[in-house]
Amino acid sequence: MIRVATDVGGTFTDLVYFEIDKKTKKAKKISNAKSDTTPPNYEKGVFKAIKKSGINIAEAIFFAHGTTVIINSITERKGSVTALITTKGFRDSLEIARGDRPDFFNLRYKKPEPFVPRYLRAEVPGRIDFLGKEIEKLDSKNLNTIIKTFKKHKVKSIAVCLLHAYANPKHEQLIAKAINKKWPEFEVVTSNELTREWREYERTNTTALCAYVKPIAKNYLDRLYTELKKFKFRGNPYVMQSNGGIDTFDSTKKTPLTIIESGPTSGVLGAAEIGKLIGVKDIIALDIGGTTAKCSLIENGNVKINTNYWIEKNRTSAGYPVMLPVVDIVEIGNGGGSIAWVDDYKKLHVGPQSAGASPGPVSYGKQGKNITTTDANLYTRRINPSYFCGGEINADIKSVDKYLTALSKKLKLSKMETARGIIRIANNNMTNALKLISVNKGHDPRDFTLVAFGGGGGMHATSLAMELNIPKVIIPINSSVFSAWGMLMSDLRRDFILTKLNKMNLESLKSINETFSNIESKAIANFKKEKLQKNKIQFQRFASLRYLGQDHSVEVPLPNGKYGKNELNKILSTFHNQYEKEFTYKLDNPVELIQFHLVAIAKIEKPKLEKRLKTGRKTKDAIKSRRKVDFDQFGDRISDIYDFDLLEPKMTFSGPAIVEDASTTVVIFPGQKCTVDDYANLHINTKKKK
Repeated sequence: MIRVATDVGGTFTDLVYFEIDKKTKKAKKISNAKSDTTPPNYEKGVFKAIKKSGINIAEAIFFAHGTTVIINSITERKGSVTALITTKGFRDSLEIARGDRPDFFNLRYKKPEPFVPRYLRAEVPGRIDFLGKEIEKLDSKNLNTIIKTFKKHKVKSIAVCLLHAYANPKHEQLIAKAINKKWPEFEVVTSNELTREWREYERTNTTALCAYVKPIAKNYLDRLYTELKKFKFRGNPYVMQSNGGIDTFDSTKKTPLTIIESGPTSGVLGAAEIGKLIGVKDIIALDIGGTTAKCSLIENGNVKINTNYWIEKNRTSAGYPVMLPVVDIVEIGNGGGSIAWVDDYKKLHVGPQSAGASPGPVSYGKQGKNITTTDANLYTRRINPSYFCGGEINADIKSVDKYLTALSKKLKLSKMETARGIIRIANNNMTNALKLISVNKGHDPRDFTLVAFGGGGGMHATSLAMELNIPKVIIPINSSVFSAWGMLMSDLRRDFILTKLNKMNLESLKSINETFSNIESKAIANFKKEKLQKNKIQFQRFASLRYLGQDHSVEVPLPNGKYGKNELNKILSTFHNQYEKEFTYKLDNPVELIQFHLVAIAKIEKPKLEKRLKTGRKTKDAIKSRRKVDFDQFGDRISDIYDFDLLEPKMTFSGPAIVEDASTTVVIFPGQKCTVDDYANLHINTKKKK
């Protein structure tokens, strides 16, 4: 039996597979493969990776897939022509947006352009109030005229978002039903399918974005499904969701915006699973790929979920809200393929532009002319030119030297100083990202373990840990394809969120208990489509609470079951403590529950990892060579080069050292100590000796 996961990244498409022993259910073999990502036909890269791995997909009992196709379609503006139907008087809510103005002193600041232009936004009479009560009947008489206009402009997809549909979706459902019946050629997305959360602009933009990518996603998943069936795959394929779970192709095609951060979330889930396996609960997960670096914080084994998620938000743009549960990730444009460049003031920058898979870094020998972080690591000899990409590529050292010379002349520095500068700036960018998910949210990095993965994780993690005083770095086995591995560790998950105001007092407990009970019943009915029994489903409860009179809220975990006076007091205590942690103070004011959040998880059978066998080999037997390596502030050091495949449990060694496998390199600085655990994960102690 084989379980397979594929992850389409900006540069590479990764594949991990387990061969499962039928009797023990243990993974008797774990292997991986990489191929170049192949936009716009991403499925080609997937099957190139499958072919390269040598597996027979017909023997697979499980297939999970992560993809960047949604976020790429949005960022590259390659979605479908989309229209919006909204409540009379609210046509411009998408344009008005919020008053955020990050580039505060720019007198010519312009808000981000909405994804649906004004001429494709239509209104219908009818009104639901915030309690879900119909105060004006829906009037859909002008729907024919609206659709006629949409057809004229070659609209492919329609977003339907009406006022207060989170409280009562009746009017939205009527419009969607009418369009599907009379004009089935349109893709339709209603806001209530995506979110039952308030805030009009955020909800409207989320619906518009989902409609914008729906035809693209359907086409892509259909092509991938067709190819899988062509190769005789008999199972039900899954897609990695942004909330940290997996879901079926059919479910994902209805609301494809749920996979906007499909790939990155699986790595965070994988880090949490590794933590459970080795007994580490507080983790900072760091994924450094070819195009971006992503990080997330895991506290007490719990992956943080955020529904206040924004894309393209930076210091000069307000960005776009996505009101869906997304693993709380900070993502920056810094990876192995990030381009080093010099501005008009002779200042060196790294990223966010990337060389991608084609032409890729200069060292790939594909006519690339822009020096990248990978090239800098190669020039400092941290990456082995004789074992570049596992020996699959002959590193083009000559071109690296040529273009690094040109860059260093602009900066009036030596080539080695320029290479060091590129690495330092990349590290500094990543350090700032790590601070955003730790220090800026009241967490001390010294209390966490850094789990680093992706092709560049081991290359930079130890430097970042020293900068932030993180005491330990863990580089997991198969780290270069770790996000794909994380998909194999994920469960079927769906989030149900409902805005409904309740004061946190004894009088409201009946309403709170009934609401959670109703949502749980809805979740059970939802999972029946996958033929899952009620006893296979587990629930996790959360609630967004705020002090009465405030606007924004704090989400806290809640116990399952029925609530009484004792449970109420415990929930309030949890809220006060969490609020103080985030904002440094707490109040005696009354507390209000504004939002219910139920996570429904259906556990999927996962392979059990086997420990790496010991052969009695000594640590020195894992040394494949020695070479001079530049360790920045530590200077050039003669370093032991270890073969990752020859390392065994309980082996220990100290830096300066480099650990190499076919697809990644781990840099261990002088004075740092590395220990190999039972599963062949590397534990690197970064504490400085006094």
